[in-house]
Amino acid sequence: MHAGASTNDMTVADAGPATDPREQYAFALGLQAFVYAYPVYEMARLRASVAPRRNAAGEFAGASPESGLRWLNHVHHSHALIGAGGSRVVSPNNDTVYSTAWIDLSRGPVVLAVPDTADRYYVAGLLDFYTNPFGHIGRRTTGTRAGEFLLTPPAWRGEVPPSMREVPCPTPFVWMIARVMVDSPDDLPAANAIQDGIRLRPLVGAPAGWTGDAVDCWFDRGARFDASHFSAVVNRAMRENPPPCGDAALLEQFARVGIGPQFAEQAAALGTLWRSGFERAFETGRRMLDGERQNRGSAPRGWQPTMLIGESFGADHLLRATVARSFIGALASAEALYPIATTDTDGEILTGASRYRIRFAPGGQPPVDAYWSLTIYDFDTKMLVPNAIERYRIGDRSAGLVTDPDGGLTIDIQAAPNDTARQANWLPAPAGRFYLILRAYQPRAELLDGRYVLPGIERVAAN
Repeated sequence: MHAGASTNDMTVADAGPATDPREQYAFALGLQAFVYAYPVYEMARLRASVAPRRNAAGEFAGASPESGLRWLNHVHHSHALIGAGGSRVVSPNNDTVYSTAWIDLSRGPVVLAVPDTADRYYVAGLLDFYTNPFGHIGRRTTGTRAGEFLLTPPAWRGEVPPSMREVPCPTPFVWMIARVMVDSPDDLPAANAIQDGIRLRPLVGAPAGWTGDAVDCWFDRGARFDASHFSAVVNRAMRENPPPCGDAALLEQFARVGIGPQFAEQAAALGTLWRSGFERAFETGRRMLDGERQNRGSAPRGWQPTMLIGESFGADHLLRATVARSFIGALASAEALYPIATTDTDGEILTGASRYRIRFAPGGQPPVDAYWSLTIYDFDTKMLVPNAIERYRIGDRSAGLVTDPDGGLTIDIQAAPNDTARQANWLPAPAGRFYLILRAYQPRAELLDGRYVLPGIERVAAN
């Protein structure tokens, strides 16, 4: 740390109100540090929450169910489509079945094997510990034939077997979220068989019967989410997963408010104003991220400006934190695009107190090379909405859709159907506020560059 950045610069004797310019400076630095580190906190939290306690044989990773040990390098398959109440990740999809794994490369490279999917859409998305979606293995990038991919840790120097393709990973810990398309409930067995072919193994040293590695995920799930807990988590996580070298100057500044991999956990020697500034920034940052999505504004037809995500967020730390808050695990936009609507064409919020429709003109459905779907979520919980017919999305693979006389497609979005002849076109809405996500898998160029404009969500009438 630079000599001028000592965490002892402000002491108890320096304490003053929030209007003290030094505290304001600490607050400004703290807000940037919170935004930078928030995705790291979420990854640590999710690893402890999502990585399985039991392996496929039912064995606990630790001596008891309460242990912090979890199975890493072990693929967990969710063989059912996610419905209401079935996810711990916000804005989950209902188009695919998931296979997930937390991967530990600190012991060496790991092999990811995928089966032949016979052109069925799938993608194994890879996120580093800073939530950058750096890798996509699947139909768009590597095809759908069986193959093996060697996931290697940072700075690894070794020989890649000729039958494998190397995937260099930016951090030692990686989250894999694989998605396999499901057309309908009858299609589940075929999709499940593909899932079961997605496997991990060490490049060397796997003993007979190996099913993964038991790793301490150490996150205290019972701790209060406050500035102290946040600092301790992100500092430890950054020690395990060093930040990019290009962020060194930023982290030198963040050290003033106790954020950085050089701290054992929370920096104990912070002066009062530095600590006060960061605590205030922590609370402000939480509120800011909660409001960032709805503050993005709406396009004239009710859709918010689409967030374009690359395989790295680069220096756009606010976008990275916003995605981590509401859409963690999102794929790069070239793989899947996620337009979002929270208002109708008049700019009014979407609520189950009204009825809506969205109409795609003939030949005007979203241009994709895989498929598209429209999914509805409760605005407050960011989860799928319970409904009597257990329908959470409608898209180009939905059975029984009724087309308009001219060949267009109209989807009804409301709390109850009003036309039994068009019930297949009904997307059930909750009683309160909701939002919509249109997922476009393998979007074409005109969807990515804005030449294709989504039709608006028109308010029909109050219920």
